[in-house]
This record gives sequence, structure tokens and C-alpha cells, in this order.
Amino acid sequence: MSRNQPVDPRVRLAISRWPDDAPRGAVTTFCAEHGITRKTFYALRARAAEEGPAAVLEPKSRRLRSSPTRVGDDVRAQAVQVRASLEQSGLDHGPISVHAKMTAMGLPAPSPATLARAFRDAGVARKEPKKRPRASFRRFVYPAPNACWQLDATEHVLTGGRKCVIFQLLDDHSRLAVASHVAAGETSVAAVEVVAKGIAAHGVPQRLLTDNGVALNPSRRGIVGQLVDYVTRLGVEPITGKPYKPTTQGKNERFHQTLFRFLDKQPLAATHAELQAQVDEFDGMYNTQRPHQGLPGHVTPQQAWDATPVAAPPRPITPASAAPSAIEMPGALLPENTRRVASSGGIKIGQVKFQIGSDLAGRLVAVVRDTSTISFYLVDTGELLIEHALPKPGTTYVSNGRPRGPRTRRHDEPSPKS
Repeated sequence: MSRNQPVDPRVRLAISRWPDDAPRGAVTTFCAEHGITRKTFYALRARAAEEGPAAVLEPKSRRLRSSPTRVGDDVRAQAVQVRASLEQSGLDHGPISVHAKMTAMGLPAPSPATLARAFRDAGVARKEPKKRPRASFRRFVYPAPNACWQLDATEHVLTGGRKCVIFQLLDDHSRLAVASHVAAGETSVAAVEVVAKGIAAHGVPQRLLTDNGVALNPSRRGIVGQLVDYVTRLGVEPITGKPYKPTTQGKNERFHQTLFRFLDKQPLAATHAELQAQVDEFDGMYNTQRPHQGLPGHVTPQQAWDATPVAAPPRPITPASAAPSAIEMPGALLPENTRRVASSGGIKIGQVKFQIGSDLAGRLVAVVRDTSTISFYLVDTGELLIEHALPKPGTTYVSNGRPRGPRTRRHDEPSPKS
């Protein structure tokens, strides 16, 4: 009989009724006939004498009296507290993040799977069976830091509903937050500023990946933007994702989510400087304190940056071989200045009329131009109204792209956080 095969109940009953005066050798013969050992026979007979004949008919439970892997209620309570603390700080608070935090604090850290069950049992998380498993993800990662940077901008709101833009520059290999910059609008000037800030801190990258926005890389529109011109002269290769396919910049899109989760727990900033301080605090925490789940070993971005030699910087392009400049601004057009919107909703600069909107008649507008674009901002709020590529020579009218007639204003309150 196999060691783990249970003894037949009829054999158990016979053992429980075994006579004390059985002849010599009867036990050996009985065990041989029924395929059990003498040890099993005497163990069952002793149990019958101790607990009664009925107790022998069913095998004892093999369940352990205690489980060495069972997580105690005190450890579960600690895990829930750590999760709440991370959530309150605006940080990732999933099972993997809680496991890393408890390990860093020197606390007993159950596995992420155990933590996930504990959080569901505590009612602070829900089960998501349809969530795509991480093992199915297919990622492309550049082999070294500075091999490629990703740049993107996202909108945020200050007190009073005033809008601004946060530029975030990310290293593709290490996920390091290279630089961030708060600006009034998504302009090429602000884009150049954040890239220059990143280069001053971490060197020149080999490539710069952006979307196809006018302020970042309008090459698909036949225009050489100021940012493209700037990085090209440094030898950096400007690349873009496919139009209407934001997954190409998925790492930066995910980076925005992490930033917003942090900002949602901070006081609403009143100025660009206050928001910049909050973003700088986030960058420091993100780079050095937060284990990144998208990196092997869940190391921090700074650890991933330090673990691999930085890619060699590109060779700057000499002026003779530099990319052609953008279309020259007609001589009659003026540089940065302030104009008042006419009653028709337009602003005339030289021989070109730019239609802004009749609902803004009488408002002061700042006109800002660079090598490839001309932008219009409200002076009193700093709101970016519209931005155009520089008009070709001979152009006399540039539309705002809206149907004729007054613009319908929305009266719903702006979201406190974008």
C-alpha cells in the first residue's frame, strides 16, 4: 500500500476489534494480507484504545496546526497603514510599492500577492481580474542613458482656474526625470528652455522623441521648429511618434499620471514658481526614492542611470551643414510686442491680419514670435490664445480656424486639477 493511501475502513474496524489473546504471528499475517505495515497496525490499535473504536474509522487530518507562511493580523494592519501613508503622500500605493516601502522601513514584508489579498480583505482595494497581465507587455527600451530622451507637456491649473503647462523631460532607458519646467503655455521657447535645462544637468542626448505639436516638432507640416533647430545644431536627432498614436510616448504619458497623483495631494499652487517647486520636489522623490516597477529589479531611476554607462554625446553640426532655417518672417512683421484686438477680432501685423476672435475685441494681446511660430497671449491672464506657423511670404490673412460668429463661452467650472 502506498504511504499516502488511506487504510480501508473495514481494516480499521478489524484492528479496533483485535482480540488481546490473538495467536503469535497473527498481526504479521494480517498486515501482509491487507498491505499495511505493523507500525500502522499498532498505531491504529493504540488510537482505538485511547479514543475509542469509532475514532479509528476515519483518518486524522493532516492539516498543520500552524502555518509558517501565514501573515499575522498585526502585519496586515501595518501593511494597510503603509498603504494609506503612501496614498496620502500622492505616491503609488499598490502591493508592489507597499512591499518595497515595508522592506525599506525594515518591517516584515509579505509578498505582493499576499498584500493584494490583505488589501482586498480590508476593503481598501478591489479585485481586477480583467486587468492585462504585465507579462504580456512588450516594451522597447534604449540600451543606455542619454540614448534617447522623451519630451511632452501636460496642462495643469493654478488657483482661480488659471491654466499653465508642465514640460516633463524623461530619459528612455532609466526613466530618470531629466528636467521639468512650468510655463504659461506650450510654446517652442519653453520647450527649448526645458531641454537646455536637462542638457546642463545630464549632458547632450543622442535623440529627442516628441509628439508632432507645433511647439515641439512640426516637421511633418513642412516647418522647422525652434526646438528642432536647437537640438539639431547640437547633433541630437529629433524623432516623433506617428500622428494620433500617443502610445509611442507612453512612458511620458504614464509619467504625467504619477505627477498628477502627487500634485493632487499638494496645496493648489498660486504661481508658476510655487508649482515649479512642487514639481521639483516630485522629481527628486521620483528619481531617488520611488522604486520603478517598469525597471528590472524595481530599482529607482537614479540607480538605473548609475548602473549603465551614459551614451556618448553626438557631434555638434557645423553651421555649414546645419538643417535649413524656418521660413523667414516678412520684414514688415514686428517682433514681440503688445497689440489690442480690433472690433472685428483681428490683429494686423504688417500686411498680415491674424484673426483672434471677435469675443476678445478690445483686449490687450502679447505677440511672441520665434524662428518658426507666432503666438498670441492675453496680457492680463497669460492664456495662450492661438499659435501659428510663420506665414509664407505673400500671405495677407490667417484664420483662427473657427466658424464665423461669436465664440460660445463655457460656463462650467474648470477642474481644480488637470
